[in-house]
Formats: sequence, structure tokens, C-alpha cells
Amino acid sequence: MITEVEAYRGEEDLACHASKGRTPRTEVMYWSGGHIYVYLIYGIHYMLNFVTEREGIPQAILIRGIDDIIGPGRVSKILEIDMSHNQTDLLFSDDLWVEDSVIKPEFKTSTRIGIDYAGEFWKNRPWRFIAQL
Repeated sequence: MITEVEAYRGEEDLACHASKGRTPRTEVMYWSGGHIYVYLIYGIHYMLNFVTEREGIPQAILIRGIDDIIGPGRVSKILEIDMSHNQTDLLFSDDLWVEDSVIKPEFKTSTRIGIDYAGEFWKNRPWRFIAQL
């Protein structure tokens, strides 16, 4: 179960990779929702993101937690996510998919983590969502 995510809101969001515009790295963020955006951070951790908007609007969520696993690097490691998953369409993937659940938790919000570089306004958006199970 996905238990924690952070939202990234496109080119206007200075914490979002798309804030620099369309690049080879961010190309998948401009695709339709349901595609996977993976990137490597610190040369060691793959970050798993799901594109969430319609084509041309680069918005995504970073998967920060699943079940009892907290931290996006740990999530990717346990799911064996790497760059081969980048640009995968979740609708047609045999490796990774999202299912509906009968469990409908409440969520608390918080500020996103590790984005001080984006400035006070973007750093303080309450766009981190944590399931309360």
C-alpha cells in the first residue's frame, strides 16, 4: 500500500524538475498520467514518481512510502526500481502496477522534504501526504 507521497506541480513549482522546462530527463513528465518517472539522486538512490496529469502538464507524485517502508530510496530498493522502469506505462506494465484498495485511510499533510533550494513559498507547500492507518 502506498502510504506517503509528495506532489510536484509542474513548471511553476520551483521544487519540480520540470521548473527548468522540458529536457531529456523530464520528458516523461510531459506525457499522460500513469507513466513512471525515475531519476537517480546522489548517484545511489532511484526515485519512483507517477506522472499524474494530462499530456503536456508536467506534474507527478514522488512515492515516499509503501507499507512499513519509509523513504523514497528504500521504496525503490525494495521494489527493485531502476532506470529501466523510467517511461513505463503503469496500465501495461507487468513489473509494477497500482491497484485500488478497500482500505481508505485518512491523510495528514506536511511540507515536502529536502527542497530548501526552491525557496520559502515552494518549500512550505503542504504537498506531502501521509496515510493515517
